[in-house]
Amino acid sequence: MKQILTLVFLVTTTFSISQNKINHKLENYMNAQFAINNFSGTVLVTKNGSVLLKKAYGLADYEWNIKNTVDTKFQLASVTKQFTATAILQLVEKGKLSLTDKLSKFFPDYPNADSVTIHMLLSHSSGLALGFKELALSTISTDSAYSEIKKIPYEFTPGTKSAYSNIGYYLLGKIIEKASGEKYPDYLRKNIFEKAGMKNTGVSNNDSIILKKAKVYCPTEKGYIHNPYINWGFNIGHDGVYSTVEDLALWDNALYGTTILSTEMKKLMFTSHNSENWGYGFIINPFYNHGHQLIAHDGGFFGTMTSFNRYTDDKIFVTVLSNNESFSHIIGYSLSAIILGKEVELPYKHHQIKIDTTLYDKYIGKYGTIEILKIDGKLYYNSIEMELIPESKTKFFRADNNDRAFEFIQDKSGEYRSLILTKGGVKEIIMRTIQ
Repeated sequence: MKQILTLVFLVTTTFSISQNKINHKLENYMNAQFAINNFSGTVLVTKNGSVLLKKAYGLADYEWNIKNTVDTKFQLASVTKQFTATAILQLVEKGKLSLTDKLSKFFPDYPNADSVTIHMLLSHSSGLALGFKELALSTISTDSAYSEIKKIPYEFTPGTKSAYSNIGYYLLGKIIEKASGEKYPDYLRKNIFEKAGMKNTGVSNNDSIILKKAKVYCPTEKGYIHNPYINWGFNIGHDGVYSTVEDLALWDNALYGTTILSTEMKKLMFTSHNSENWGYGFIINPFYNHGHQLIAHDGGFFGTMTSFNRYTDDKIFVTVLSNNESFSHIIGYSLSAIILGKEVELPYKHHQIKIDTTLYDKYIGKYGTIEILKIDGKLYYNSIEMELIPESKTKFFRADNNDRAFEFIQDKSGEYRSLILTKGGVKEIIMRTIQ
C-alpha cells in the first residue's frame, strides 16, 4: 500500500510540475505579446476543463485608462458565424427548414436565388461575394441595405467551388428570422446563449448600453484611433455577437454535449464540405492545426480581432479576443503550440540593419507556397505589398507584421535551399522548390 501511495504521489507531482511549466510558458508568452506588441484583450486556455491561462491585458477604454478584465465583453466579428450556423441547424431539427431549401423560398426577389441552397450558404459554396464593408459603415436603413446587397454580383456559379462569403451568412441571419418568426438576437438568446449559460453574450445594436463592453481601437501610423461607426441594424449573421472568454468556454463545453445540437447536426457542422475545409460556421482541420484535430474560426473587423480554437481530441480550448486589432489568430496558434509541446520563441523587438542587398539574389525563389522576390533592391514575400526587413544577413521580418520572420538556411554546399518561417514564435522549415 505504501508503494502504491508513493507511486501515486510521484505521478501527481510530476503532472503538477509539467502543468506548472506549461502555465509558466503560456504566461511568459502573453506577457511578451503585451510588452512587445501591445496586445489588448483577454485570453483563456483550458485543457480537460482545467484553466491553464485566463488573463486580461491592455485597456477597455483608452480615454479613461480602464483596464480589460476577464469578464470584459468583446465583439466577436466572424466568430459569430458559428452561432448563426447553430441556429439554422436547430431549425432544421425542428422541421422549419431544410438544408436543401433554396434561397428563393425565403427571398424570391434575390438574384439567382433558385440556384442557391441553405447548404451552400453554410459551407461558403454559394458564389456570393465576400461582403459589404462600405454599407456596414453607413447609416443606411435595414431594408435599403438589403436592396443594395442584392446588387452585388456573384463571384462564381453556385455550388461549383467555395469562397468565404459574409453575404451568405448575412442572408442566413435573415432566414433565421423568417423561419422562426423571431428577431435574430432574440432567437440566439433563447435557443443558444441561455441554454449554454452564456449570461454575458448577446447581439449588438445601435442603441443599447452594454455593461463592461470594451471600446474598439484601430492602429494607424500615428497611433490608435476609434473604430468607425458600424451599423448593427443589419451587420448581423456574419458578425454582431459579443461575448467574454468565460462564456466562450461555456459554449465550447456545450458543443461536446447535445443540449444545443443533436449528434447528427453536430456531425454536419463539424464535417469538411469542400476543398477549403469549411464545415458549417467553422473551418475543420485548417493548415494551422499543428497536426491535431482542430475545429476553429477567427474574426476581424476594424479593430476587433478574435480567435476560437477547439482541439477536440486533446480537449484543448484556446480563445483570444482583442479590441485593438492585435493578431489574435497568430496568438491563438502560438498558445496552442505551447500546450502541444512545441518550442515557441517569445516576441521581441526587431531592429533593421543595413546589409549588402546583392545577398538577396541567393534567397529569391519559391519555398513551398511562399515566393521570395527581389524588386528594386528590396526583398518581398509573395507580393510587392509585403516587404521583408533585414535584422541580420540571413534573417528578415515582415514590415507589416513583426510576428512573422524568415531566416534563410545555408547548406554544406553554401547554397540557400531552405528557410525557417516563424509565425508567432512557432518555427517551420520550408524547403526551396524552385532555384
